[in-house]
Amino acid sequence: MITEPRPPLLRRLPAGVWVAAFWTAIVVFRFFTRDSELSHLFDYNGNTEDMPLVVTAVVTTLVAFLLVRLPLAAVAAALAGGVYSLGMWTVPATAPLQFLIAEVVVAYCVVTRSRLVSTIAVSMPLAVLTTLYAWGAVNGYPVNPYAYLGLAATVLIAWLIGNTVRQSRAHADALRGRAAEQAVTAERLRIARELHDMVAHSIGIIAIQAGMGSRVMDTQPAETRNALNAIEATSRETLAGLRRMLGALRQGEGESAPLEVAPGLGELDRLVERTAGAGVRVALTRRGDARTLPPEVDLAAYRIVQEAVTNVVKHSGTRDCHVTIAYEDRELGVTVVDLGAGAATGAPGTGYGLAGMRERVALLHGEFSAGPRPEGGFRVAARLPIPEEAALEVGL
Repeated sequence: MITEPRPPLLRRLPAGVWVAAFWTAIVVFRFFTRDSELSHLFDYNGNTEDMPLVVTAVVTTLVAFLLVRLPLAAVAAALAGGVYSLGMWTVPATAPLQFLIAEVVVAYCVVTRSRLVSTIAVSMPLAVLTTLYAWGAVNGYPVNPYAYLGLAATVLIAWLIGNTVRQSRAHADALRGRAAEQAVTAERLRIARELHDMVAHSIGIIAIQAGMGSRVMDTQPAETRNALNAIEATSRETLAGLRRMLGALRQGEGESAPLEVAPGLGELDRLVERTAGAGVRVALTRRGDARTLPPEVDLAAYRIVQEAVTNVVKHSGTRDCHVTIAYEDRELGVTVVDLGAGAATGAPGTGYGLAGMRERVALLHGEFSAGPRPEGGFRVAARLPIPEEAALEVGL
């Protein structure tokens, strides 16, 4: 079992410890810079300026200790400090300061706690204000209703700020969740494309070989044997590819499995050989200086050729097709032309093959076209831009 390393000691200390150390340092500094005794710090008669300092230190330390585990108790501690500070007439700003500390805790509760806890947190300072106003009015103390209304308004402002932050976090979480769902969907589509391109080609070859073998079984046993050998080899290769792909997917569950090596234009010779075994001769032409391409461009080009050749095998009814790979300065050209029936290959936009090719090219911001040729047959053409970084690596 792997154990996580413990954080440094200073990071394990609660926030209240740091606040207490801060205020202790200030109180000690004040004591050594005055000529009086330490008892003046706790003079509640309003004759010293240090008493509000002690009250603020105690309140903020309690709030820091209670904030995370008991936020409502932190609100109560700040309000208690505010009520206690009302007796310090010479420093009238002390009580509002404690009240503002309580409002900060209220905003924290609204952001991080449930609706019930946040509602109780907001109600506590409003209840204290109402009680103080009623007590002052009953006992004949001068009370300013506008001051109490102003403090109540600051409580509502604290709630609004906290609620806004809470909604912003919820919105950000929703966006992240939607982005994660879109990423999962995109990955599923990518896997579906890979499976389609790999399986469709292999099944097409197997179907052609099986049909040819069944036709010559009685008259040409040697050709039947060759067809069966081709079916066996293609089936094994397809199963191996599926096993690698599924193994790579299971790695997310903690299982070790080899990752599938993505094919590229270097595999075209094997593709031509397999296609020839299905009875279709592929003439492969390379123009320009062949070089290493970015993986996404290399894979897309191979899959386009594979799918186009598969369509020739399955639909065109011809025995020949021509594949051209053109290496240019800033892009790669891929063209597959056959002299078959043309329309039998499928009109542009129908089926998953052409749609998959078009989608691959679009993801790379390239150009794609597919359709019957005026002189007969069918033509698939794609131009894939090579990223500038990859072009610079080869000195273009």
